[in-house]
Amino acid sequence: MEIVDTFSKSTLNGDTEYKYEYRITKSNIILYDYGVNSDVQSYGIEIERMDIVNGKTVNLERDGVYNISPQRYKVQELVKLLYNNDVSPINAIEIIGDYVDEYIVDFDDALKSISIG
Repeated sequence: MEIVDTFSKSTLNGDTEYKYEYRITKSNIILYDYGVNSDVQSYGIEIERMDIVNGKTVNLERDGVYNISPQRYKVQELVKLLYNNDVSPINAIEIIGDYVDEYIVDFDDALKSISIG
């Protein structure tokens, strides 16, 4: 897995600073179709939140959804949605779950283009 882009931000709530990192990841997956293995590039999201009090990390949350789509721009739009709404790793799947389910079809389209190409 490779990190291809990172969006970072911090918010302050009382004595606690929340540092968020939203990462776009890239990896390859092998899809099996009609007796043929095809290597397909895939993008995903990793989210991290650090809770910092008095300069010391007191909590770390991290979660990710990998292999969302072979289309980077779709994953980038999801990251922007999470970033703009300060979504924590704990709630991310609730926010993007329907999109992830919808984008799975992109892998079928990628396989079709490989077999045609």
